[in-house]
Amino acid sequence: MEIKMTQKKKVGIVSLGCPKNRVDTERMLGILSGRGHIITSEEKEADVLIVNTCGFIESAKEESIDAILDLAQYKKNGRCQRLIVTGCLSQRYGRELIDEIPEIDYITGIADPTVISNIVDNDNGIKRIWIEGPAPPSDEDGERILTTPPYTAYVKIAEGCSNRCSFCIIPALRGPFRSRPLESIIKEVRNLADRGVKEINLISQDTTMYGMDLRMKDGLVRLLKDLVNIEGIQWIRLLYCYPTFITKELIDVMGKEEKICRYIDLPLQHIHNDILKGMCRQERDRDIKDLLMFIRDKIPDITIRTTFIVGFPCETEGHFQYLYDFVKEMRFERIGVFTYSREEGTEAGRLRDQVPEKVKMERFDSIMRLQQGISLEHNKRLINTIQSLLVHGHIEPTSLCVAPRQVTDNSPLITGRLMSQAPEVDGIVYLKDSDVEIGEILPIKITGAMEYDLVGEVCKGG
Repeated sequence: MEIKMTQKKKVGIVSLGCPKNRVDTERMLGILSGRGHIITSEEKEADVLIVNTCGFIESAKEESIDAILDLAQYKKNGRCQRLIVTGCLSQRYGRELIDEIPEIDYITGIADPTVISNIVDNDNGIKRIWIEGPAPPSDEDGERILTTPPYTAYVKIAEGCSNRCSFCIIPALRGPFRSRPLESIIKEVRNLADRGVKEINLISQDTTMYGMDLRMKDGLVRLLKDLVNIEGIQWIRLLYCYPTFITKELIDVMGKEEKICRYIDLPLQHIHNDILKGMCRQERDRDIKDLLMFIRDKIPDITIRTTFIVGFPCETEGHFQYLYDFVKEMRFERIGVFTYSREEGTEAGRLRDQVPEKVKMERFDSIMRLQQGISLEHNKRLINTIQSLLVHGHIEPTSLCVAPRQVTDNSPLITGRLMSQAPEVDGIVYLKDSDVEIGEILPIKITGAMEYDLVGEVCKGG
């Protein structure tokens, strides 16, 4: 599409779903801003509104549709002249959306962020249009406008997925796994460091596969060894690590390099072999248990986060009890639990013996109650220890839904995260207000523990 610059427009974007979607949105914002458009968070003031949708599971689809309909009202009650829909939901249901929601002007599927900018630049106001994929390769070295706090950023190191889990639609939407060139990632992280970013969270659909498609040996290890040498970056965190591709070399570098967080996000999804086989997962229960023992042996202070799916088709009470006992035995520091979502177009969606929703929720509640106690146990062990804290900001105790029990007066509070707490998915730390700067990393003493959050105080002289 030829770029013919039109008048500057005010553009607002709503980004839904995972951090990978967030990165795509940040690239859109960067390109739009670089072409002279004005980015606004006031939806009623925007000339163009964009929704970057998620279509992973049913609840995400509902949220995306609600967001589209919410923004559509600004075509009547605001300045909005064009509504653009992009992302996973539109890739999956683009034709249906443009037929059923007349307020949508352009729908692009999973598009190169440049495509969105070209639409804004070249909008002729004549017709609604569906731009079919796949998207061309994007300029991932381009500028991003961070939507995270300025001291932290997600860095996407690959696109797509090749694992073909039976419950997941992602490979059909985003294609096979494709690693970014090493030099591109290093350049981006250097640029982020120059902008004051201290924490890098590496993401992809399967981070441990990085470099395999490029025929790199130990690609993720090689990347990490380069990233730890970038001045200004202090924390590097690994998210979404498929267990099959965890190697001894990776665990070794995690244990040796101080900048790499002693934290790994390791989605296991289940532990019973019958269910793992039905999910088309490559591991079996013995492989998983051996891997966990190996990781904990090599890095005793590591925090392991995992996710499980309950209510997968054919999951019996016996299968679930096996999973429950595994969680009880392994005592993970962090877990997330999802109820199985039946998705059309997936192999699991065609299976018989779908588990009733009521049973799914009972199993969800059962594991979450178990994990709540385990999490409290882990947090209590941190009391009186010295930890490094990344400062988030200041809040008033009255703004909390439930104020920390250990905070008894109305003093302002500082919030922050430890190396063992990933952004958005894990707990936080509360401290009484002190003379600290947002984005600063400083030593604190843990003084109290709750089920998921902690309380601390700034170390004197720290």
